[in-house]
Amino acid sequence: MSEFREMRRKRQQLSDAESLDILKKATAGTLALLGDGGYPYAVPISYVYADGALFFHSALSGHKVDAIRSCDKASFCVIEQDSVQPELYTTFYRSVIAFGRIHIIEDEADRLAAARLLGNKYNPNHDEALQKELESGFARMLVIRFDIEHLTGKEAIELVRQRPRQ
Repeated sequence: MSEFREMRRKRQQLSDAESLDILKKATAGTLALLGDGGYPYAVPISYVYADGALFFHSALSGHKVDAIRSCDKASFCVIEQDSVQPELYTTFYRSVIAFGRIHIIEDEADRLAAARLLGNKYNPNHDEALQKELESGFARMLVIRFDIEHLTGKEAIELVRQRPRQ
């Protein structure tokens, strides 16, 4: 038996390729961790996807950092579309949830590579500016890696019905 649940409404499940495409294109999501006192801690955060992993940056300390250090299991949710349909009392949505293991990157070369991935996602083709930013702030930055173990995407049934029949 898998550690992860199967989606109940399989007809609404996005393909792996569609789910990855959403992760590659989106700019922010919500990282969920086990926080203080066993309470869930969910924080909106920018990220970059590369090679089966998500990368984040952070300050050197805080609730998020403490939670990562105490439990390496996490989930991450991205909402690609959320179109409210008032007359139907619903939303036309597309979203992805990733489950996996999270850790703070300690290796200096790996930290720098991930920080460059992040910088290039949000300000592409500005290598000199990124280099200056890294020179001034890299020592005060944690870089975090989230290795995806399970990924599911889902869309509203109304969007499924709009797809061409196969």
